[in-house]
Amino acid sequence: MENSESLFCCLLPFCKAEWSRTGAKSRPGIKESSFGKEDSMEKTFTVDLIVPAYKPGRELDLLLEKIQEQTHKVRKIILVNTEKAYLDENRYKDIKNLQIHHIKKSEFDHGRTRDFGAKLSDADILVFMTQDAVPKNERLIENLLRPFANPEIGAAYARQLPADDCREVEKFTRAFNYPAQSSVKSLKDLDRLGIKTFFCSNVCAAYRRDLYESLGGFVKKTIFNEDMIFAGNIIKSGKSIAYAADAEVVHSHNYGNMEQLRRNFDLAVSQEDHPEVFAGVKSESEGIKLVKKSAAHLVRIGKPWLIPDLIIKSGFKFIGYKLGRKYRSLPQWLINRLTMNRAYWL
Repeated sequence: MENSESLFCCLLPFCKAEWSRTGAKSRPGIKESSFGKEDSMEKTFTVDLIVPAYKPGRELDLLLEKIQEQTHKVRKIILVNTEKAYLDENRYKDIKNLQIHHIKKSEFDHGRTRDFGAKLSDADILVFMTQDAVPKNERLIENLLRPFANPEIGAAYARQLPADDCREVEKFTRAFNYPAQSSVKSLKDLDRLGIKTFFCSNVCAAYRRDLYESLGGFVKKTIFNEDMIFAGNIIKSGKSIAYAADAEVVHSHNYGNMEQLRRNFDLAVSQEDHPEVFAGVKSESEGIKLVKKSAAHLVRIGKPWLIPDLIIKSGFKFIGYKLGRKYRSLPQWLINRLTMNRAYWL
């Protein structure tokens, strides 16, 4: 992999392994969304929401509150909580459609835990969210379901907007990676988009349950990136993935340099561990473009002093990604220092 391609991969986990969602207007060739307001098929779908939780904070309260306000009602909210001691069930006793299931920390896995939640549902559509993703408005579910009016759509994922405390570079990255235009990706885009074709973020994503089950669901043991691994299976099955730009959640992180390095290390490990999805799939040099555009943005808004930090963080991401691609040749003590998910290596 060329350095520019590696940098693209290592820049992506700004928000859970961020692969650029390109809109039809900004990137020629990607189909612009046809998710018209007149589409009403989403009204016929039953929907269950699955949320893994661990030491949840105020964001989960907001998530559950706003889910109750949705125009398209969620039938069940399945909360898969890691360690019972960290969740006060009485806090949520008034939410009648909430089901809480506890697991031990030793049982948690990004793929297996979500699949456990999926097996508790018989809804038409499975919606997955993280505990810190907050719906922007009451039309999140409605807009996330609209793409499924097309029977070729196997999954759809939402637009992520920056939180109020989001740093300047991350705000720009959100706008770069989550454009205002919806799009659809399919197998025919693979040669042009490369690995970006497979992007789908479980920060907020929906899947057809019948397709999910027929393809085996999320991989049962993964360091993370379960969403992209499964999205690759969807694409290779001949179905398409929709980016629903009008389905919006507030979700962002202000990661430090070592956190970025570790996330990119784990990202690369996930790609190395799943050659059936990623082998032979080219990477686009979007990383270099993102760095250049971010630097130009900082100059444009009169904050050029943030450019050195941008460059340093990009370097940490690049190093983490390169080390992850070579993890099999690294000693275990070093892997334990580089990973965010030590339980994966036990």
